[in-house]
Amino acid sequence: MSVEAYDRIGSTPGTRDEHVVIAPSILYFGTPVALLATENDDATTNLSPMSSAWALGQVVVLGLLSSGQTARNLMARPEVVINLPAPHQWQAVERLARLTGRHPVPPEKQELGYRYESAKFEAAGLQAEPSDLVRPPRVAECPLQFEARAERVRPDAGGRFLIVEAHVLRVHAARSIVVPGTDHVDPAAWSPLIYNFRHYFGPGSELGHNFRSETAGPVR
Repeated sequence: MSVEAYDRIGSTPGTRDEHVVIAPSILYFGTPVALLATENDDATTNLSPMSSAWALGQVVVLGLLSSGQTARNLMARPEVVINLPAPHQWQAVERLARLTGRHPVPPEKQELGYRYESAKFEAAGLQAEPSDLVRPPRVAECPLQFEARAERVRPDAGGRFLIVEAHVLRVHAARSIVVPGTDHVDPAAWSPLIYNFRHYFGPGSELGHNFRSETAGPVR
């Protein structure tokens, strides 16, 4: 870590920063944002932003609010597209943040000001493109797109969320982020959009914040 990085967190190289006990309302400590495309009962598409995901081999583990439309869809129809936006697309993600495909809106979301919206792609200003192996479409603008199938869906330990183990069937990557002649994503060309305690980050600087942020201030 550079000297500048240590300075930003209030420490210097070779020293220990003092720890204090805190009780944060959320634990989004810096995870990639994904847009999940799933199929509704009427064969339309629900598009939902989420940031609780991690990959193990060809499986992506997703954490979803159990009362949401995405969870309902995956319980009935396991096909999903995991779309990964780039940092500059954070505003499209945020346009979806207060929307839900669940009607009527669940009480816990009503309290937070969510509203029902069926046309999620249009609301976000994004375009759908057909998938190869699953029914839900991909988000055309997202540089990385994983077609997947939810092989296991179960409640979390607290009962409020669902843990989804999605097996990735096919990966689509923008040509500009692929090492030429290989199947490798170039990490120098690709950077995920990161959700860090309800703020959006790209490489090195904050881009904006989620409407539920409790620490919002001027973006430096």
